[in-house]
Amino acid sequence: MQSDDGDSIRRRRKCTACNKRFTTYETVELRMPQVVKQDGSRAEFDLDKLRTGFMRALHKRPVPTPLVDEAVATIAQDVLSLGEREIGSRRVGEMVMRELYKLDQVAYIRFASVYRSFQGVDDFRDAIKEVQHPAGKK
Repeated sequence: MQSDDGDSIRRRRKCTACNKRFTTYETVELRMPQVVKQDGSRAEFDLDKLRTGFMRALHKRPVPTPLVDEAVATIAQDVLSLGEREIGSRRVGEMVMRELYKLDQVAYIRFASVYRSFQGVDDFRDAIKEVQHPAGKK
């Protein structure tokens, strides 16, 4: 029987040794994969860190918080659905860029400038062209 909150399953069982009945509650433990960084080190997947990255990129941009929460949840769900024990930080970064692109193009370019380590004006110009003329939409 599923609990009222839907997070656990209650089971009535019987001990085979003493024949007493007892109840167990089973819950699903969703475990986020480890993030493998560029240097090979590993860290726990951190939703707060993910949200902080979004908020930095979106600083003083007109994007409502519920949309940011939705984007963070989308990435978390995408990461979980991979079913992997580890995920590369590059892959997470690409997911963030995809969601930022949908939310706000200025935030997308801000994030891209750090994520891709822009070295000069030409890098910004290329990113702006990418936003203005997405592949297949010229």
